[in-house]
Amino acid sequence: MIENWTKEFIIQRLLAITLLVVLFVLCFQVVQFFIVPALWAAILAYVTFPIYNFFHQRVRFSSNFSAAIMTVSITLMIGVPLVAGIFILQQEALSLISNLVYRIKVGYLDVPDSVKDLPIIGQQVKDVLWRINKNPEGTLEAFRLWVQSHLYYGKIAFDVVFSSLAKLGMALMTLFFFYRDGTSLVRQIRQALRNIIGNRIDGYIDSVGTTTRAVVYGIGLTALAQALLAGIGYYFASAPSPILMTIVTFIIALIPFGTPFVWGGVSLWLLSQGHTVEGIGLALWGILVISWVDNLIRPIVISGATKIPFIIIFIGVLGGLTAFGFVGLFIGPVVLAIGLAVWREWISQHKNDLFAQQEELDQGKSLIKVDQPSQDTLL
Repeated sequence: MIENWTKEFIIQRLLAITLLVVLFVLCFQVVQFFIVPALWAAILAYVTFPIYNFFHQRVRFSSNFSAAIMTVSITLMIGVPLVAGIFILQQEALSLISNLVYRIKVGYLDVPDSVKDLPIIGQQVKDVLWRINKNPEGTLEAFRLWVQSHLYYGKIAFDVVFSSLAKLGMALMTLFFFYRDGTSLVRQIRQALRNIIGNRIDGYIDSVGTTTRAVVYGIGLTALAQALLAGIGYYFASAPSPILMTIVTFIIALIPFGTPFVWGGVSLWLLSQGHTVEGIGLALWGILVISWVDNLIRPIVISGATKIPFIIIFIGVLGGLTAFGFVGLFIGPVVLAIGLAVWREWISQHKNDLFAQQEELDQGKSLIKVDQPSQDTLL
C-alpha cells in the first residue's frame, strides 16, 4: 500500500512539474515580444522613481496623476528629439540624393583629390567616376534597377523600424503602470525571491538597484556631456548638419569609447573637403576635451558608486550589447554586478568559516595546555 501511495505521489509531482513547464513556455511565448519594452520601462521607472515620489508624496498628487505626469514627461523627452532627428535625417537624405542625381545628370560627379590620390583604391575611384560621368543616363537606369532588385531589404528595414517604434510605444505605456504599481511589484518580487533564496536576496537586490542607477546615470550623463561638447565643436567647425551630428553622437556615445568614430569621421570629412583648419581644430577638440569626459565621468560615476572595477562594467556593457541588443548596455553590468556580489559573499563566508575553525583549533590547544599536568605535579 505504501509503495502504491509513493508511486501516485511521484506521478502527481511529475504531472504538476510538467504542467508548470508547459505553462511557463506558453507564457514566455505570449510575452516574448514585450520583454525588452518591459525591461526599458523598468529601467526608466527605477532611475526616475524619486521624481515620481516627489509628485506623489510631497505634492500629494494621486498615484494615477503622478504616474501620468511622469509618463508624459518621459514621452516628450524621448519623442521630441526622436521626431526632430527623423525629420532632419529625412531632409538631409533627400538633399543628398537630389544633389547626387543632379551631379550624375550633368556628368559632374567628383570626389576630393585626396581620395583619388590614395595609393591602392585611387585609380579604381577615378575609373568608376569616369564611367559614371561618361554615361549619366545609363548610370541612373542601373541605379533604378538596383533599387528595384533590392526592395526586399527596404521592407526588412521598414519592419525593423516599425517593430522598434511599437516596442517604444509599449515601453512608454508600461512605464505608467511601473510608476503606479512599482512599489507593490518590487515588494512581491522581493518576497518571492526571499522564499526561494532566503534573506540574502536583499543584498542582491540592493546591488542590482545601485548598479542600475549608477550605470544609467554614468552612461547617460557621459553621452549627454560628450554630445553637447561635440555639438559645440561641430558648430564652430562649420560641419554639415550639426544638430543631426549631435544626436548621432549622443546615440553612439552610449557605447564606451564610441564617440571618436563620430567626431573623427567628421574631422576626416572636413579635411577631405579642404577645410584643414576646421578639421584639425575639431580633432584636437575631440582628443583634448570630448574624450576626457568619457575617461573621467563614466569611471567616477559608475565605479565610485558601485565599488565595482570599471573593467567589469566595461565588459558588462559591451557583452550585454552583444548578447541582448541595446538594452544590454544596462543588463550586462547588472548581471556581472550580481555575479560579483555572489563571489564576494562566498569569499567572505569562506574566510569566516576558516576564521571560526582557527578559533576552535586555538581553543582546543589552550584546553590541552591547561589540562596537561606540570612537571612539579609529576614529581
